[in-house]
Amino acid sequence: MPLTKIDHYAIRTNKLEETKAFYELLGLVDGERPNFPFAGYWLYLGDIALVHLISEGQGNTNSYFGYSDEISGGYNSLDGSGSVDHLAFRATNADQLKTKLEEHNVSYTQREVPNMKLFQIFVQDPNKITIEINYYQ
Repeated sequence: MPLTKIDHYAIRTNKLEETKAFYELLGLVDGERPNFPFAGYWLYLGDIALVHLISEGQGNTNSYFGYSDEISGGYNSLDGSGSVDHLAFRATNADQLKTKLEEHNVSYTQREVPNMKLFQIFVQDPNKITIEINYYQ
């Protein structure tokens, strides 16, 4: 029963609209989402609902999330990515993304990976989750 691919990742946030706008800037598209009793968005890459945004606040309970207080030890941070260092995407046209980020005053860093023909852009989403975008040359 091996894993075959990543299905999605979920972000719990107090910055719902700002986070949605950030991922749309990266090229994801708001799409169909179940009628949950709390606000949120499913952002698609093609036909995959890759990023699930979950608004913190009224109407949501732990029963809808992938954890419980017993499992998490009560840890409920909404800042940063905890033990996960970053999430990475492959992409094309680095110059186009850099232009978009600059137009929206979004800070980023960039680097060439030695001996790999790989250019990378690093950016933080509104929740301080690091996103790595890889451009293989």
